[in-house]
Amino acid sequence: MSAEDLDRTYRRFAHQFLEPHDNPGSLAVIGMQTRGVHMGRRICELIKDEFGYDIDFGVLDVTFYRDDFRSRLKMPDVQITEIPFDLYEKDIVLVDDVLYTGRTVRSAMDALMSYGRPATIKFCCMVDRGHRELPIAADYIGTKLPTHVKEEVRVKVKELDDEDAVYVVQQNQEES
Repeated sequence: MSAEDLDRTYRRFAHQFLEPHDNPGSLAVIGMQTRGVHMGRRICELIKDEFGYDIDFGVLDVTFYRDDFRSRLKMPDVQITEIPFDLYEKDIVLVDDVLYTGRTVRSAMDALMSYGRPATIKFCCMVDRGHRELPIAADYIGTKLPTHVKEEVRVKVKELDDEDAVYVVQQNQEES
């Protein structure tokens, strides 16, 4: 996906997030570390710029909620979690870059429930690459991109990578 494709997709997400709400006061977006945070912020900015709604935004790190946390050999890279609003009765949209096995999304739902009980949780990803290990599906998808297990999907965001793009590469191979 090119920068133009991604921009169009962010705009579509902004519209889709608002569609089910007569009054989006209950809507909140939570970006999952790392790239989901930047994606979620962009979507919230588009909602504010285009529709005038200031949507609650939070940041979630699921490191300690992962089912493989204790089995990894290296020390995990723990990042910030910041949810500056009450989750009770909120309609949450979790945002992440890639949906793969479903385990990270399951971890995110566990983490959210430890912070409160939202009314609903929806999931948004830029790329659904298949290979699910758990019965988890995205509610909002930028693109479905069937991949081989030995391939990796890399979603790039300007804030971290100096470009907006999506690449599919062989694992352990850098794109040129």
